[in-house]
Amino acid sequence: MNPTLTASELEAITGYRTPSRQLQTLHDRGFTRAYRNRLGEVVLERPHYDAVCRGEYARTNQTRPTVNTTFLRRAA
Repeated sequence: MNPTLTASELEAITGYRTPSRQLQTLHDRGFTRAYRNRLGEVVLERPHYDAVCRGEYARTNQTRPTVNTTFLRRAA
């Protein structure tokens, strides 16, 4: 079995033929490891695709840590 999804599989998943739209759609759906190679083709590894579909590789909605600026306040 091929370690990456084929162009026809990517087209079936995303509904687009254009690589830029395919990549944007994949990223929107949580396939964060999808990328474009030197030829401009979208590459999505099959194990990552399977993991996202199973729910094992999900985006985290963690908030970014805030900067501690308490030491910058003047002493009154």
